Amino acid sequence: MREVAFIKQNKEKWLEFEQAIFGKAKKNPDELASLYIHLVNDLSYAQTYYPKSKTVVYLNHLASQIYQKIYKTKREETNRVVYFFKTEVPLLVYEYRRYILYAFLLFFLCTGIGVISAHNDATFVRLIMGDGYVNMTLENIEKGNPVAVYKSGSNWGSFIGITLNNLIVGAKCYVYGIFGGVGTFFVLIQNSIMLGSFQYFFYHENVFWESVRGIWIHGAMEIFGMVIEAGCGFILGASILFPKTYSRLNSFKTGFKNSLKIFLSTIPFTIAAGFLEGFITRYSIDMPRVLNIIIILGTLSIIAYYFLVYPFIVNRKTNRKHVSAL
Repeated sequence: MREVAFIKQNKEKWLEFEQAIFGKAKKNPDELASLYIHLVNDLSYAQTYYPKSKTVVYLNHLASQIYQKIYKTKREETNRVVYFFKTEVPLLVYEYRRYILYAFLLFFLCTGIGVISAHNDATFVRLIMGDGYVNMTLENIEKGNPVAVYKSGSNWGSFIGITLNNLIVGAKCYVYGIFGGVGTFFVLIQNSIMLGSFQYFFYHENVFWESVRGIWIHGAMEIFGMVIEAGCGFILGASILFPKTYSRLNSFKTGFKNSLKIFLSTIPFTIAAGFLEGFITRYSIDMPRVLNIIIILGTLSIIAYYFLVYPFIVNRKTNRKHVSAL
């Protein structure tokens, strides 16, 4: 069967599915399950005969949406919070993994730009960070502790202030995506260039590893979380710019709901980063080097596993449930 005929034959059924997803048509669980089985069959057919078609992308999206709608009432976890972090968010991260990838590519590119700019222009770091901050850091380097700035203030005061600031930056990364992703784009560029130039500044002053031992104790989760939040902003922007077969309003509603869930999942990591910065980083220069490395690699591994590895594991298990359900 030609693809055009296949679409024409099943169009009404797929539209009925869309109505069920967006709540415009009330369906009981059995009716939804029946529609879901038909949709999976259509998806299998399209994957076989039109593997590179947009029809496959469309049907796969519908299948993932309806799966969450059906099985969220049949989940084993009775705790809504556990289900949110254990299943719902990982599935969404997998579904929107392309935008997370875009965020990471932009982050690494702009961090590299920051490094190159600082290397070629000695005044660039002062332009980005400000003379006051750079001069203070130079004084700390002369005193033997390049990250002494993290010792200022009390533990609790630093923790609360830093965490609030990081939450605001993360919210900007996400919410500014409503401007077609452009706002998120500029927030991520600004912070990435700042990071790259600042790290090169420490390298230029021959205290690079000393800075890494301090900054990345909290920075592993803080920076990683910021990139994920930027990915959420891109999801939000794309839902407005590229509604696909949905109306722009329905696309925005779906994009906002799903991106918000991913954004909310970053908040515990942001709080953990603030705690580390307020209570642990200030002692980084006095720690055994092996302890610095364990904390940095440990925190990086936890957040990287949750957002980059675990979603694929959950998706694989979900696909197996799809098969068994049929």
